Amino acid sequence: MTNLENQIFSSYQRNPELYDEIYDQKGDIKEVYQKLFELYGEHSIEDYVNLNAKAKSSFFNQGITFQVYGDNDSKEKIFPFDLFPRIIAPEEWDIIERGAIQRSKALNLFLWDVYHEKKIIRQGVVPMDLIGSSVNYLDKMNGVDPTGGIYNHISGTDVIKHNDGKYYVLEDNIRCPSGVSYVICNRTALKRALFGVFNHYQTHTVTNYAENLLELLESVKPKGVDVPTCVVITPGMYNSAFYEHSYLAKTMGVELVEGRDLFVENDFVYMKTIRGPEKVDVIYRRIDDLFIDPLEFRPDSTLGVPGLFAAYKKGNVTLANAPGTGVADDKAVYTYMPEIIKYYLDEEPILNNVYTYHCSRPDELKYVLEHIPELVIKPVDEAGGYGISIGNRLTKQEVERVKIEVEANPRKYVAQPIMSLSVHPTYIDESESFEQRHVDLRTFTVMGKDKEFVLKGGLTRVALQKGNLIVNSSQGGGSKDTWVLKK
Repeated sequence: MTNLENQIFSSYQRNPELYDEIYDQKGDIKEVYQKLFELYGEHSIEDYVNLNAKAKSSFFNQGITFQVYGDNDSKEKIFPFDLFPRIIAPEEWDIIERGAIQRSKALNLFLWDVYHEKKIIRQGVVPMDLIGSSVNYLDKMNGVDPTGGIYNHISGTDVIKHNDGKYYVLEDNIRCPSGVSYVICNRTALKRALFGVFNHYQTHTVTNYAENLLELLESVKPKGVDVPTCVVITPGMYNSAFYEHSYLAKTMGVELVEGRDLFVENDFVYMKTIRGPEKVDVIYRRIDDLFIDPLEFRPDSTLGVPGLFAAYKKGNVTLANAPGTGVADDKAVYTYMPEIIKYYLDEEPILNNVYTYHCSRPDELKYVLEHIPELVIKPVDEAGGYGISIGNRLTKQEVERVKIEVEANPRKYVAQPIMSLSVHPTYIDESESFEQRHVDLRTFTVMGKDKEFVLKGGLTRVALQKGNLIVNSSQGGGSKDTWVLKK
C-alpha cells in the first residue's frame, strides 16, 4: 500500500530470521494476504482499538472464559482473542487434514492393539516397558471392546510451521482435547466486528462442528439402540474448560450433566430428570479416567458415576473418548509415531514429527543433560503447557534444577530441539500496534463408525509475550480466527 505510513501496520517490525506467515522472504505481502492487508489498513489505530474492545466485550458478555489453576490474581479470565485472522490456503490445508486423519487412525489402531493382542509390542516396534510405565495406561481396559472399535473419538493434533516452511506435529492430544469452542466463538466475534472484511474471502465454515460431532457420536451407539440419548459430562463449573463443556452440550442439543445427575442400575446408565429416569447411551466425557467411577478407580472421586465402568465394559454405554486413550498421547509414545503409522497403515507420515529425545534411553539422556540450553524439556504426561522448560530461556541455576529433575525420573521427560514456530501479525494492547508473535495450530479430528471429520479451521494459538514459544492459554496465550480457504 502506498499510504502504509498512515495505517495500522506502519510500525510492524519484521524479523527476517523468523518465518512470517504474511510476508515472503523478499518482504512482500503474500498473495493470499494482500486483500486482507489492504482491508485492515483502511482502519486507523483508533478504529482498531474500538473494534478490539468490542470483541473483548462480546467474549465477556457470552462468558467465554477459562480458569487458570494456581493463579492468585484472577481465577477466571476472558480468553484473549486477536482480530487479525490467520489464513491457510487449500493446498496447505489438504496436507494438514490428511496428516491429522492419518495420525488419528493410526493411534486408534495402536490403542486397540495395546489393549488386545499387543502385536506391536511383541514384534519389538514399541517396548512394553514404555507402555506399562505410562501413568495413563489402564490395565482394566485390557480385552474391553469399545463400540465401533473407536477409542479416540476426538483427537487434537498440535501443528507448527517451522522456518523451513514445513508443518510439523508437536504432540497428539487424545484424552480430552479442548479449545474447539473458542474456534467457533472466534469466528462469530470476528464476523460481528469485521463482516465486510470476512465477506471478501471464500472461507470454510467452522460452525458445523457440533452437528458433525453429534452425528459421529451417535454412530457408535450401543447395539440394540435405535435413537441414542447423548450427554456431555463435566466435572463442574469450576473446571478450566467448563465454558466449552456447556457450549458443546448446548450446540449439540444434548444435556450437560455432572456425575451426580447419573446413576447405574442393572449395568445400564440413567439420567435423573423431572419426568423420571432416562436411559443414557453415549457419554462425551470431560472427566479424567481415574475420576469416572469411584467403584473402579479413585474411591474418593465425587465427579464420576458408581458402576459406570461396569456398564461400559458390557457395551451398554459408549464413553468418548474411551478410558485409557491417554497412553497414546504420552509424549514418549509420540517418539514412535512414524513407526506406528508405518506398522498399522503401511504409509509414510504425512506430517513430520519434531525430532524427540526420550530420556529413558541412556544415550539420549546423556545428550539431553549436556545440551539443555538448546532443547525444550517436556513432561510426558502434562497438558496445557505446564512443566515445560525452554532451555535458552533458563538461568544457569534453572538449568541445574532441570538436570536434577530429569535425572531423578528420566521416564517422565522428553526433549526436542527449540523449533522456530512461525510468526503472525498480532495486535498488542500495550503498544497499540501489530507485532510478530509465535503461533501454532490445534486441529480437531472426530472419528465415528466408518467416517471421520476434521474441522476446517482449528485453533490458532498465539504466544502473546514477545519471544515466547508457549502458546497455551494457561500460560498467557491467546488465539486467532483461522480461515481455511475454499478451492
